Amino acid sequence: MPDSQPQPPRPPSSSPGPGETSSLLLCGARLTDGRTVDVRLGGGRIEAVGTAGSLGGTRACGARVDLRGYLLLPAPAEPHAHADTALSADTEGPVSHEPQDVQRRATEAALLQLGHGATALRAHVRVGDVQGLGALAAVLQARRALRGLAELTTVAMPRVLTGVAGADGLAVLRDAVKMGASVVGGRPDLDPDPAGYVETVLEVASEHGCPVDLHTDAGDPARLARLAAMAGGLRPGVTLSPCGDLGRLPSEVATRTADQLAAAGVAVVCLPQGGCCGVDRRGTAPVRLLRAAGVRVAAGSGALRDVSNPVGRGDPLEAAFLLASRHGLSPEEAYEAVSSSARAVLGLPEVRVEAGFPAELLAVRGDRLAGALSLAYSRVVVHRGRVVARTSAVREYCSSSASVELGLPRQGRGQVS
Repeated sequence: MPDSQPQPPRPPSSSPGPGETSSLLLCGARLTDGRTVDVRLGGGRIEAVGTAGSLGGTRACGARVDLRGYLLLPAPAEPHAHADTALSADTEGPVSHEPQDVQRRATEAALLQLGHGATALRAHVRVGDVQGLGALAAVLQARRALRGLAELTTVAMPRVLTGVAGADGLAVLRDAVKMGASVVGGRPDLDPDPAGYVETVLEVASEHGCPVDLHTDAGDPARLARLAAMAGGLRPGVTLSPCGDLGRLPSEVATRTADQLAAAGVAVVCLPQGGCCGVDRRGTAPVRLLRAAGVRVAAGSGALRDVSNPVGRGDPLEAAFLLASRHGLSPEEAYEAVSSSARAVLGLPEVRVEAGFPAELLAVRGDRLAGALSLAYSRVVVHRGRVVARTSAVREYCSSSASVELGLPRQGRGQVS
């Protein structure tokens, strides 16, 4: 019996290099509003969106990708990764922090997440202590190697910033920013003076015009209130994650804290797939309460197969699936958390499947968003207007009278023995 579904799309026969631009036509894709369209890309942006078959003759197009049977979405982004420790869970003995090992893991992890659809990633990297600046240098080298495939930015995370011991941490943090870390952060809860830690991070961020991204369980409402008061008005912004203990606070306390974060413009990145860096993996930030208060809520992956979560997948669509299945968000709200909200946290421009917007796109097999979040196995990833990753999944069943009688769709031509 021939396949009843279209074959996985083939990538363009000749893709341009990272610095080149070329026209690309995505044919027959379905949008979330039910339309079937062609989408023409050029110069890293969406040039035109028209009904299926309407754009092929408007101008000489370069390569074409057949997306019949696929749902076309704005690409997700990963706002919370740990590139320096990713893929280290199976390491025998202590995890190596040698620069070449960190660079290899960071590159492999970024490519894995790119295959899932994340064309932009923010990686938290520990600086100081044993690692010094070696891990950061290795991740920055991975960033350069990935240019044209994915955008990788780094957060410098010193351990201690206050007291006598904090002087070295502060010096390392300043050096990290000079080296190329574009975000400053860390875990204030581990410092003897959490408020002093936050104040120091905000000062360094203000000096250099950097965003701030801090790890916290968010179990101390008074500490969060002080943080919100200090962070209010800081541009380009402050992000907290994973904030799992916020959901364990009494309802009225959690609501008041969420209102304070919203008033200060502080964003929250939740980690529905698990925590990281020793942060408790059992709790997820109360996304509905935070959203109701007006807090921008994005979702990240957290640990990717390291000691904090040895089975972490690093898949933004799984994060969206969990937000919808466990936390009561609609499929649209859940996908927004890993796409538009995640991009906003990273300071990236909005993406829509409309002319003029950046060509950062993800095509997944299916015709509805809910189904895509449930069974998004086959994916085509577009970054800067060119296909940079493709995953094809084919499911095969052995022949049965039931499938023949009911006319059920089947992928694959071979027999399953």
